[in-house]
Amino acid sequence: MALRWRDAMSTALYGPDGFFVAGRGPAAHFRTSVHASPVFASCLLRLLTSLDAALGHPARLDVVDIGAGRGELLRSLSVAVGVSGEPTRSGRSGLIPPRAGSPETLTTTAAARPSPSGPAAAGSLAAAPVPLAERVRLIAVEKAPRPDDLPVEIEWVDEIPQGVTGLLVATEWLDNVPLDLAVYTSEGWRYLLVDPATGEESMGDPVSAEDADWLDRWWSSAVRNATGTTTEGFRAARPAEGSSLTARSRSGRPEPPTGARAEIGRTRDEAWAAAVTHLDRGLALAVDYGHLRGDRPVDGTLTGYRGGRQVAPVPDGSCDVTAHVAIDSVASAGERVARCAYTVVSQREGLRALGADGGRPALSLASRDPAGYLRALAAASAVAELTDPAGLGGHWWLLQPVGVALDPLMAR
Repeated sequence: MALRWRDAMSTALYGPDGFFVAGRGPAAHFRTSVHASPVFASCLLRLLTSLDAALGHPARLDVVDIGAGRGELLRSLSVAVGVSGEPTRSGRSGLIPPRAGSPETLTTTAAARPSPSGPAAAGSLAAAPVPLAERVRLIAVEKAPRPDDLPVEIEWVDEIPQGVTGLLVATEWLDNVPLDLAVYTSEGWRYLLVDPATGEESMGDPVSAEDADWLDRWWSSAVRNATGTTTEGFRAARPAEGSSLTARSRSGRPEPPTGARAEIGRTRDEAWAAAVTHLDRGLALAVDYGHLRGDRPVDGTLTGYRGGRQVAPVPDGSCDVTAHVAIDSVASAGERVARCAYTVVSQREGLRALGADGGRPALSLASRDPAGYLRALAAASAVAELTDPAGLGGHWWLLQPVGVALDPLMAR
């Protein structure tokens, strides 16, 4: 029986036998920034440290990972912060190599800033903040069962907790939020239906008023304004495990032709806005591949991944089903509920702002410390993968602050 794509994706990905619930986990099928290198976690730790200082070193600092997979990101952060031992030494773990003039050990607490109403105001020295390792609370949000080998320090829940103070991060989560697809006809936009067993599509009813409004604001004008040139803003899809898939591109067209497809991102807008409302104070960070209004792909981006290969998106639970994110639409939805301006940058820009420049280590290090040189060279190679604009570096970073200034968080 044919279903709307949103319903078919929901069952295929998150049902009792869904791809993300019953399978081996995302890392067995495709490669995200989290899986590519511990450099990504190291940069998030630097962001978290800055956020901690901007929040005034709260007694509890939450790190909530939405769509946590099998907890890979939080495992790395728990080690780096020192929750599972001493803080990781940056030059000895494959993390970002120490830069000239910086300490070798990655600092996990920032210097205390006296509060106008605190002891410093009375003339006494401000107390140093409690170490981050003693205050951080790591929370994985995932529909799959808790992995048996997950460290006890990491909490495992199936819904985003309320009252978050700290960092809420969603790495390649929004692209898997189920959405409807539509096709343009002589009578306007109509839903596309899909047979979950075969992937065969058919035409359904006209889109709802809400979806028509979304298409008119965020998609239709982009299709009408498309040219015959390849879109420049089409970001790379997730690379399959063990491969180097390049960015897909589509040709634009001067008018919205009959048969043009659209991916209705209203469900992603709602999911992101709902996630942001769980933040009392802090920062919500979404990392994903996507497009902006001026560069919408006329034929859509829906695809699948299985076992390290890109496959047809058949929503039968046997493969990942994903579509690029309308980043500007999602950002606007988050801004409305946060009542605070957002920032959108490429991953390349974001990681470089956090110290991952990918520069080769000095050759002089090779003679002084050959092993250290090789580690630093490997780290530089990992940074290059994460910042490659034709791959992971072309992903978007959407930063939505809530109740905190964004400027101190990224040293741009």
